[in-house]
Formats: sequence, structure tokens, C-alpha cells
Amino acid sequence: MHPPGKVHDTPSIWCLVARINEKEKAVAEKKVIAVVGATGAQGGGLARAILADAGGGFAVRALTRHPDSDAARQLAALGAEVIEADMTDQWSMTKAFDGAYGAFLVTNFWKHMSPEQEKRDAATMARAARTAGLSHVIWSTLDDTREHIPLDDERMPTLEGRYKVPHFDAKAEANQYFTDAGVPTTFLQTTFYWENLLGPMAPKRAEDGRLVLALPMADSRLAGIAAEDIGKTAYGIFRRGRDLVGRTVPIAGEHLTGTQMAEQLGAALGEEVSYVPVPFDAVRAQPFPGAVETGNMFQFYAQVPRFTAVRDLNVVRDLNAELQTFAQWLAAHQDAFANA
Repeated sequence: MHPPGKVHDTPSIWCLVARINEKEKAVAEKKVIAVVGATGAQGGGLARAILADAGGGFAVRALTRHPDSDAARQLAALGAEVIEADMTDQWSMTKAFDGAYGAFLVTNFWKHMSPEQEKRDAATMARAARTAGLSHVIWSTLDDTREHIPLDDERMPTLEGRYKVPHFDAKAEANQYFTDAGVPTTFLQTTFYWENLLGPMAPKRAEDGRLVLALPMADSRLAGIAAEDIGKTAYGIFRRGRDLVGRTVPIAGEHLTGTQMAEQLGAALGEEVSYVPVPFDAVRAQPFPGAVETGNMFQFYAQVPRFTAVRDLNVVRDLNAELQTFAQWLAAHQDAFANA
């Protein structure tokens, strides 16, 4: 005779084991996306989008040089696999990509401000992706400004002898590394983060007490986006499958003039915000590092209408149904503006 409860406990144990095995199998069958810059703005948005979609069929491998950082620990707590990797080291990247289905690749120009380093890092990641045999790579890139404002165009200075906006042009040149390596790549053309308005470009209080939004955009529209929506849109591309391999996908959240942005800021903050257009040369004359490049960048935004025109918001919404408008982004960050 079995001890009391023995007959009933045994099936329960086997059911528990079966559920554990099914869960492990489901995790193992997920497509792993290696995310470069997973603790940053773009990569972080993608990592969180994947982790929030438990049944989406994808898993996150967060690549970072600092796996012990608070941001990396937070991703691990949410379920990400955190791997130490360095984009300047091909062996490190190849190892980090091993066994993954795909990868999201981004570089941080402002860390070193070198277009040549930017291109070396992209080339290293392209070679690593080819060696690892990744099925789908998304390369976070930008437009080549020289296709619209040639080097001999005197509207803006030429920098380092071969660029108009170095961090744009270097990323655009780097596209070819992925093509030449035969890496199945989608080229995600990003744009201005609205998060810039929480930092040095935030509205300032003038001497007369008015809030002023000063941007070097004249009366042109600025294609802006919430940083997290770059990652969410990248996730939409991965979910689409390989349909967009070999394609360029330009993105934005909304196209607004400085006046429109000031009006929406005023509505969110409960007081009038005035827009003041800053001359491009005034930006270039500032003493901060990268001032000339920043002035050139805004002049490109303002004087090349095609930059906005190719960013079809309906196409972006098709990839990211949660794409935020500027007003929605402002509502989510109202406290940050109030405390600035």
C-alpha cells in the first residue's frame, strides 16, 4: 500500500517537470537578437521591446562593454542574456554573435567624434556578422549629406576634407561594408531624437521670463522621433522576417516646424513657448566640440526637403504600431521638462 498522497503526488511532479521542459524548449526555440548598444537609447529601445513581447518568438542578447553596469543589470533582470563585447574587436564580436539569428548594430560617434573610427567599427561588425553567419542584420545608419550638398557647395564648410556632416556621411559610407561582405542587412536611417530637447536644446528662460525654444531650423520641418521608437521599429523589421533585407528604411515619428514644436511644448507645460530660429553660422561659431558639424547637420535638415519627404510616417507605423507623436512623447516626459 502506498503512503497517503503518494499516488497523487507523482503525477503532479511529472506535470511540473513537463512544464519546465516545455518552457526551456520555448526559450531555446526563440530567435536570438544580439543587440549592440543595448544599454543605450536605440539598442535599449529594441531590447525592451523584445523583452516586453514574451510570446514574440525572439530573445535578447545584450552586448555591452560594461556588463556590471546598472543598465546591464536591469536588462538581465528583465530576462536578457548579457554578454561582454567590444565592437572594435572582431573576435569579441564574432563570439558574441555566435548562435544568434540576427543583430542590431549601432555606433556612437559622439564618444570619439571620429568618422574614420566610425567606419572601422562598422567594418569590424560587418566582418563579424559574416563570419557568424547571421541571418538578418539591422544597421542603424544615416543619409549621405553629400548627395544633396556636394563638397564644393559653399553653403556650408567641408570638414576633414571629405565630409559635410561627418557622422552622417561616415555611417552612409559604412553601408557598403555590409553589402560587400554579403551580410543580409536592412539599413535603418534614423533621425533627430526628441530626447535632445531634454538636454542642451531644452527650452530656456529668457530675460523677460518667457520660455524660448531656439533651434537652427528656420521655418523648415524637422523630422524627429522618440529614441525608444527607433528600437521598436527595428523590432518590427525583425518581426517582418527577411522581407526588408537589402532595403533602406528611413524613419521618423513626426515632421514639425519649430513653431509647431514650441506650440505643443507650451500646451504640455501650461505656458507659452516662443520659437526662435538660430542662424546656422551662429551654431557653427559656438565653442563646444562638434559645433561646426552640428550647424552643418541642422542646415542639412532645414535645406534638404527630401530628408523629410522620404520618411513616410505610414510606413513607420506599419512597422511600429505604437509610434509616438511629439505630443505623446511630451506627455510622457512632462515631469522631466518641469524639473529641468
